[in-house]
Amino acid sequence: MNILERYIASHVASAIAIVLLIILGLDCLMALIDQLDRLNDHYTFVGALHYVALTAPRRLYEFIPLGGLVGAMIGLGMLASHSELTVMRAAGFSTQRILLAVFKPVLLLAVMGMVIGQFVAPLTERKAQSARAVALSGDGTFFVRGGVWHKEGTEYIHINAVESGDVIHGVTRYQFDDQMQLIRSSHARIGRYAGDVWLLEQVQETRLLGTHTETALLAEERWNSGLTPDLLAVVVLEPEDLSISGLWSYTEYLEAQGIKADTYLLAFWGKLLQPLSIGALVLIGISFIFGPLRSVPIGQRVISGVVLGLVFKFAQDLLGPASTVFGFPPFLAILIPILICGGAGWLMLRRAG
Repeated sequence: MNILERYIASHVASAIAIVLLIILGLDCLMALIDQLDRLNDHYTFVGALHYVALTAPRRLYEFIPLGGLVGAMIGLGMLASHSELTVMRAAGFSTQRILLAVFKPVLLLAVMGMVIGQFVAPLTERKAQSARAVALSGDGTFFVRGGVWHKEGTEYIHINAVESGDVIHGVTRYQFDDQMQLIRSSHARIGRYAGDVWLLEQVQETRLLGTHTETALLAEERWNSGLTPDLLAVVVLEPEDLSISGLWSYTEYLEAQGIKADTYLLAFWGKLLQPLSIGALVLIGISFIFGPLRSVPIGQRVISGVVLGLVFKFAQDLLGPASTVFGFPPFLAILIPILICGGAGWLMLRRAG
């Protein structure tokens, strides 16, 4: 990498870093404010700060495409505003070499995003959600907002909180017969995974027996379930917060249960193709710098980048449900906006010369 390439790459990298820090800071501040109305004797302000800090990697991961787009537009746009790009091109530094210099920090950004999305964000997000749920349930009731629903065969399960991979709280189970008539419900205070079975403690059971019901209190109940701690770590999070490998394994599990997994497939392809999304957005952003946004103020570039990123995100969000309705593969809902965005950027760059 020669001096000019390092100069361009450093400008773009620093602009991306500043944009991401600003966006992440604002989002964390808004998240902290949102937590204030949930504070109680057990979920304190320190706990809310801890929750927001643990969710920061997931928030950073979500903003990486937008941060890469806006940062690249600002970094390269500043060079264009001072006519430095014009001087470079006049000196024989081609547009292709400028693109290569810009994409070097963008490639590092994409790799960082994959690492955070696969290894860091799912772990910290799970800890954040579990710690908050347990804190909100500090009075022992465990009837808190949120939790997770899960279906296994003819049984519907709700889990209020997951303290760790093998400890769960507030396990409510509804069991139906083949005619989908409710025949049993139960609520367990806590459950622990013991090798290949869940041991549920302090169980309140209700059986529906035609014209009457029977209730019982059980100190312990063995629950055989395919919901292992590894799968449970996937269930408690939203699809967008899961790792790529976790999404794929849970998709296979749902399909084995005969349950449609389109939501998880959309999240899987979105995460897997995120580097292409970043590249397509940065490419069209660069084409704007060489074209219509060559000499506009920095504020207008920021607004243009944000609008472009939102349009791209909305396109993927709209095509996601459309793939379910019209029956085309979920990966096309993610890939089509990428191809359109990347193709448009490439054509604009060729016209700009």
